[in-house]
Amino acid sequence: MIGTKYHQYQVVGRHVPTEKEPEPKVYRMKMWAPDHVRAKSKFWYFLSKLKKVKKSNGQIIACNEIFEKRPTVVKNYAVWVRYQSRSGFHNMYKEFRNTSMNG
Repeated sequence: MIGTKYHQYQVVGRHVPTEKEPEPKVYRMKMWAPDHVRAKSKFWYFLSKLKKVKKSNGQIIACNEIFEKRPTVVKNYAVWVRYQSRSGFHNMYKEFRNTSMNG
C-alpha cells in the first residue's frame, strides 16, 4: 500500500478589505498537506479557530510549496509533541536524520 506523500506549504491570507478596515492584518501559516487544495482548507480551518476570519469573508493571497535549499546535504530533524490524555500530560520527542523534511 502506497501512502500519500505530504509536502510543506506556506499559505498567506487575510480578511477581505472593507471601508471600515481597508488594510486588514495578513496571516501566514506553514503546514503539511498532500496538495495545495488541502493546504488552503487547513489554513481556513486553523484561522477560523484562532481569529474571526472565515473562508466566506477572507481571501488567500499566496499558496507556495516550500522546498529544501540544499537537498543533497544530510541534516538532523526533531519532532516534539505534548498532549493531554485522561491520565495527564505526555511528552514525545523523536530525532531523525535525513536529507529533506519530507522524508
